[in-house]
Amino acid sequence: MTDSQGATIGFEMIVPALVAKAEALGLIQQHGDDILGRSIQQWAAKLAKLQGYKINRFTSMAFSAEMVGSDKKDLLDVENLREVNGSVGHSPSATAYFAIHVCPKDQAALEYLHSIVSADGGVPNVAPFDVFEQAWALWNLSLTGPLDDETLALCQPYLDFIEASWKPGEGTAFAAGYTPKDGDDSSVVYEVLKRYGRSVDIETILGYEREDHFNCYALEVNPSLSANIHILGALRFAGFEPRHPSVKKLLRFLEKARIVGTFWFDKWHSSPYYASAHAVIACAGYADEVGQNTVDWILATQGADGAWGYYIPSAEETAYCLQALVMWRRAGGQVPLEALHQGAAWLAEHAEPPYPALWIGKCLYCPELVIRSAVLSALSLVAQE
Repeated sequence: MTDSQGATIGFEMIVPALVAKAEALGLIQQHGDDILGRSIQQWAAKLAKLQGYKINRFTSMAFSAEMVGSDKKDLLDVENLREVNGSVGHSPSATAYFAIHVCPKDQAALEYLHSIVSADGGVPNVAPFDVFEQAWALWNLSLTGPLDDETLALCQPYLDFIEASWKPGEGTAFAAGYTPKDGDDSSVVYEVLKRYGRSVDIETILGYEREDHFNCYALEVNPSLSANIHILGALRFAGFEPRHPSVKKLLRFLEKARIVGTFWFDKWHSSPYYASAHAVIACAGYADEVGQNTVDWILATQGADGAWGYYIPSAEETAYCLQALVMWRRAGGQVPLEALHQGAAWLAEHAEPPYPALWIGKCLYCPELVIRSAVLSALSLVAQE
């Protein structure tokens, strides 16, 4: 790796702590302006955003609490660090650090760790992430069109759950018990609730607005592309016209951030098809001038077998592309039916897990239920064409 773009979550916080330890042990020497040096600069920039406050559960930095190592524990607000479920930031690694180095054998932390260990001894990147999982699955389902009464009835408990997680003026988080709220989950939850006939305040989403983009997290060093894409979708469903200043700001930001005027990468996903497909859906029939080049790119990069994949063909990426192309076609765009049917035929044969891990956390991970819902959504959409 020659730069920190695409690095895993917390990289810029945790790696400098490891570098400092390695330097103290004489294992490495000067790192200058290479990736280690730049990571330390990012670490300093992130800490500067604390403005004298300590790291606690109210900041997203708690997720990477292990970055303080053994010699900077004074940066932690220990009494206010753990979440109600005993975790530190819903992060198994940060919680393990806490139970070893900060409050040895802390009972609540140990109980959390025991609760999330799988049968084979592995632990997830983050746990739980119940709002994210349910909201994204409901969003994928909503794309398929009007639902019958039985299906709508089955959705109600999940809608109740994500609606209950919403705090006016703050929004929601990837999990109901996670303290820091964020623009990405909040905007998807807003759109989902609107799609299913429920309502929350759009002013909360507008609270994430900054000078030239919208925030995902309050103390982030670099913005999230998918968060801005999802906020665009939320504002659209709130009835904002494309000429509204906040919408125009989002569109300018997306245009500027696009790779060679064609597609988008985001820090939460290793494939450009995720952010790019969601951007097409947000823009279809609303800001077509932003989405057209990306639609052309998606069509041009379809494999001979009908699949899509930035590294290897995958059901997840193929599903995203089919969702985007169908929604673009329904908004009046030109999409060949052959491309849809060829893609759906491949997807039907590869619909079942396991799926490759493409989502970026502290490691690459696979939210299987979210991906499965996208696959089923895409197959349903193409079947309707």
